[in-house]
Amino acid sequence: MRHISDGERRARLATRHALTSDSRVETLEEAAGAVVALHATDAPSVYLSAWARMARVTVADIDRALYDDRVVVTQLAMRRTLFAFPRHLVPAVLGSAAARVATSEHTRMARDVERAGIAPNGSAWLEDARAGVTSALSGGPGAFFAAELRRAVPLIDVTVPTTADESWSAPQVLTLLGAEGTIVRGPSSGSFPTARPLWTLPARWLGSEVAVMDPADGYRELVHRWLRAFGPGTEDDIVWWLGATKAAVRLAIRELDAVQATLDGEQRGWILRDDVDAVAEPAPWTALLPPLDPTVMGWKGRAFYLGGRGPQLFDSRGNAGTTAWADGRVVGSWIQDAQAVVSVRLLEPVSTGAREALNDQASRLTSWLGGVRSPTGYRSPAMRAQEREWEHGSR
Repeated sequence: MRHISDGERRARLATRHALTSDSRVETLEEAAGAVVALHATDAPSVYLSAWARMARVTVADIDRALYDDRVVVTQLAMRRTLFAFPRHLVPAVLGSAAARVATSEHTRMARDVERAGIAPNGSAWLEDARAGVTSALSGGPGAFFAAELRRAVPLIDVTVPTTADESWSAPQVLTLLGAEGTIVRGPSSGSFPTARPLWTLPARWLGSEVAVMDPADGYRELVHRWLRAFGPGTEDDIVWWLGATKAAVRLAIRELDAVQATLDGEQRGWILRDDVDAVAEPAPWTALLPPLDPTVMGWKGRAFYLGGRGPQLFDSRGNAGTTAWADGRVVGSWIQDAQAVVSVRLLEPVSTGAREALNDQASRLTSWLGGVRSPTGYRSPAMRAQEREWEHGSR
């Protein structure tokens, strides 16, 4: 059983996640594939994660890949989170991680409908809602905002109270249908850094119906992709990332014939059998990554690249803010000021070369953003501290 140190794990993520100067990729599809999928809950993050991994790219290039060529598709999946997947992975996702989310949401929503007295059979009500939405999307322009679908399908124009002293309404129905793959997020009327997607039918958006994979096949494909990009990783890492059961993950690992390796901290992780050879240490590198970037969020056990900085870099819900990287470790955060200038705040000492490289990246990102501020709701304690420092200094 081979031992893979924390240092080698950092070397692996550097090149496999396309973060070094000589590993950057040319297309959005390749950038997403390097980390299985890009987080898309925070709309600007797709663009900023792509910028960090592509040799050259413009906002227009990313828009074209998303909305014209459609080689990357946004889909609710693992852990009820929105991701931007390479299009060829959608059948695997819909059959596994997305289906698990849809099943859970369907059960919960059907129960809420019945408890609220809206319908005696919540599942039947959801079936009627599905039929109404697909009928509306089959005619006319074929793409609607949520508010337009609510008017077109009065059945879903409801407010359903829940046992958690909260409620849900039409957008939640559309989220469920999106997780199922009945509908898909299509064109956007917004522009970077905002996104205002319209809902449409998969056949309209992708040109044909999606041939959904069997759950076991879908999970195996996703675990294979994760191990290739993030491995070695522990069983807990994979279960957390995938939002699946241990049984599903163990079956996938067994069918992939993955092997174990020992890790620092007396852990054992899994790795693909053809991926056990040692990797070369990359040249010194730095990166500025956005909130929720897949490299920051890719493992449950993050000590090998975060050290003890997790509480400073993640919000109270476990969502990562911006991060500044040097040679495979997170060493700080970054923000934009009122003039959209990017600045880095270090949380630990780095070499002079790394500091200069991070400042150079901040300058290049400032130029790339072209005065556009990229607001985010995912602000870590480190980002908030940096904002307070900036505000104090600007007075």
